[in-house]
Amino acid sequence: MNKNTYKAVKLAKGEMHIYDFGTVRLHAYKTNDFIDDEVFIVEKDGKAVIIESPCFFDNNQELTEYLKDVEVAGMLIAYHGAGATFLPDVPKYATQNAAAYSENGGGKALIDQFTGAFGEIFDSSVHKITHVIGEGKVTIGGIDFIIKQTAEAFDIEIPEINAVYTHMLGHDCHSIVAGTGHADAMITELKSYIEKGYDLILTSHYTPEDLKDAETKIAYLENLKRIAATCQDADAFKAEVGRQYPQYSGRNYLDMTAGFFFA
Repeated sequence: MNKNTYKAVKLAKGEMHIYDFGTVRLHAYKTNDFIDDEVFIVEKDGKAVIIESPCFFDNNQELTEYLKDVEVAGMLIAYHGAGATFLPDVPKYATQNAAAYSENGGGKALIDQFTGAFGEIFDSSVHKITHVIGEGKVTIGGIDFIIKQTAEAFDIEIPEINAVYTHMLGHDCHSIVAGTGHADAMITELKSYIEKGYDLILTSHYTPEDLKDAETKIAYLENLKRIAATCQDADAFKAEVGRQYPQYSGRNYLDMTAGFFFA
């Protein structure tokens, strides 16, 4: 499946990109919110499973309306635990560490930060996990998902569409990179995607990407390490990265990355 082979449906705020795999359809919801969230719906035989949740009230309402004629069998809540007014009665699936991340850990800290930044338009309520899952296969709504636990939450393989979901990629935007060790771990993970030959890589803050995008990101991460090794402080690092990647979005993420490399 080519990442650009989709039907686009304009909504009042966001946009839906629909990928048709025959028996399965993938709906990629571009929220157009302040933090560029993406939400994914995997649909098969009239049932749907949602990956992640929107977290602004207007997106919650818009996506609820979009899904009105589909039976939502469950929602996988990995890195984005906010937005609990969205489909509150649908079963919520997460690993134990993902639940802790959203309720008390780094995810909760981000939710508090976003609440302070965006105020009452942001749905700060945290989804209540009804089904704690572990690594390996879980079947929801007749669709198989392969769960891989990560340090903060979990990634998801979707075998029927040869796709994988992870938190961030973004081939032409900065990412939060928590130092050299984290960069190396990201590179290892991206190389594993290339080895497995996934058609699509789904992430929380970008439209679906492919293996060429993974290669681009690997080169960026390797270069990020080289730049950090030649700079004396965070300001010099940010200036040089900005010079080499002038078109990249996500400058706030670059600020955070500089803070990690030059703590």
